[in-house]
Amino acid sequence: MTKPKLFAAGGAHIDRRGRISGPYVAGASNPGTMREEAGGGAFNALRNAARRGCEGTLLSVRGGDMAGEAVARAIREAGITDLSATFLDRATPSYTAFVEANGEVVAGLADMGLYDLAFAKLVRRRAIRDAIARADAVLCDANPPEPALERLAFMAGERPLFAVAISPAKVIRLRPILARIACLFMNRREAAVLSAGKAGDDPAIMARTLAGSGMAAGVISAGGRSVFGFDGSGLFEIQPPLPRRAADSTGAGDALAGATIAALMRGEKLREAVREGLAAALLTIETDMVVAGYSEAAFAEALALVPAAKDVG
Repeated sequence: MTKPKLFAAGGAHIDRRGRISGPYVAGASNPGTMREEAGGGAFNALRNAARRGCEGTLLSVRGGDMAGEAVARAIREAGITDLSATFLDRATPSYTAFVEANGEVVAGLADMGLYDLAFAKLVRRRAIRDAIARADAVLCDANPPEPALERLAFMAGERPLFAVAISPAKVIRLRPILARIACLFMNRREAAVLSAGKAGDDPAIMARTLAGSGMAAGVISAGGRSVFGFDGSGLFEIQPPLPRRAADSTGAGDALAGATIAALMRGEKLREAVREGLAAALLTIETDMVVAGYSEAAFAEALALVPAAKDVG
């Protein structure tokens, strides 16, 4: 059977996570451990979609350093076609987070200026136009600047355009193309920014506000709390299952997005597709890796733990 083709543009960089062993002490040296691996919203989501049966192509940018080589190697190992550009005189973008033992982020540092510098020109390359023309759907995150995102939306044409919000600071870059997005994946803080504070902190009101603004569909997550989704058939809620063993939640939101997109591309309705996304997110939380490796049997077992969607009146 032919695999659905997904073209993705956005973050593919180095993620560093420093886990503090005890209580965080500001202004002092804190003992802990540091983990480093290739990550990025678009890349992580695309890898999860590929695990669920999609054929992936990626456009990103990196520097001519060892970090860039590590990212390129991770893309190859994932079996994804790499159309990224390498800037030999630049450092590869990175994100460094410091996390307390309870999983709360103390501070994060995003060194991603190369995305702003390069993406607007890269999306105009003929190879990118040709790759999008061959794709069944397009995925972007909010790492590229607005002109690049608008160009991607134009090039996607009638193909579904999926998007990952990335952060409250960057999600505003998606505002000019919200009407073109088939489904936007965001957390509650990102949804609050897009709804311009009109919904308070109630995710159901956020979802209704965003649906009323012209968005076709969206998924709003909040860690272990209920995930809310909306599309033309209405608003629904799914309570994620508790992890059987909690390791690291990094990448869970990208897993939710990637596996949901893969299910949508196979023809599933959003309610059932989000269940598959939550199964992938559960498996990610239960591993130390930012993208979990699992068998079909393990995925089926996780999916069985995800309850059916409930309509929200």
